[in-house]
Amino acid sequence: MAIACVTGASSGIGRECAKQLSGMGYNLILISRHARELKKLASTLKTKCKVISCDLSDTESCVKLAKKLRHYKISILVNNAGFGEIGDFADTKLKNDLNMIDLNVKSVHILTKAILPQMVKRDEGYILNVSSIAGLMPGGPYMSTYYATKAYVTSLTCAVNHELREAGSNVSVSALCPGPVDTNFNKRANVEFALKGITPEFCASYGLYHMFKKKLIIIPTMELKLSALAIRFLPRKAVLAFLSRQQRKKKTVK
Repeated sequence: MAIACVTGASSGIGRECAKQLSGMGYNLILISRHARELKKLASTLKTKCKVISCDLSDTESCVKLAKKLRHYKISILVNNAGFGEIGDFADTKLKNDLNMIDLNVKSVHILTKAILPQMVKRDEGYILNVSSIAGLMPGGPYMSTYYATKAYVTSLTCAVNHELREAGSNVSVSALCPGPVDTNFNKRANVEFALKGITPEFCASYGLYHMFKKKLIIIPTMELKLSALAIRFLPRKAVLAFLSRQQRKKKTVK
């Protein structure tokens, strides 16, 4: 039976992706720091699940995990683990910024690098990188590191996808770029969004459906699709000024 690997599977979009992929008949490799939550999830699913507790923000641990995953015939990889933080760049802690880069960027890079070659060799497979609408913007004042990490994920996805298309490969790499989603992300980032969030169930369902359709950039709502389109025709300074105003509204009292 085919295997799907999901990072950040203990909650939010990752959890819902795992549940829906299990419903499609995929055996699962569930990855997160929170082993107890993974085991709870695994106990509710009908397909076989392997639970792996790993802090993906620790590069050494992530590399070791990647080596282990090469021994499995993984048909789907969902790179979902990530977090954000709001604040002036001059004020946020370097430790938090580097942790965010390690998790949002390096883990995606490492795991994709490990799993993609075997998919290419078999000429089948899907990789879904959970980015953000932030990854389509020129920058994000007051969430600068987060926006930069998601721009990396989106850029990497687009480049690798193009390489695969030029090679005539059946392997597909997609970027899921949602806006606000009702998950623990908001609490950890200490933000309140002006836009109403979508449910993780809908986000996962929409993302997986279009992943299987081999769509490159997956944006779940029409409002965000129109916003992403408008960004392409507006001056960079105007976009940054607009995003700055929106980000300042997100700040909550600590």
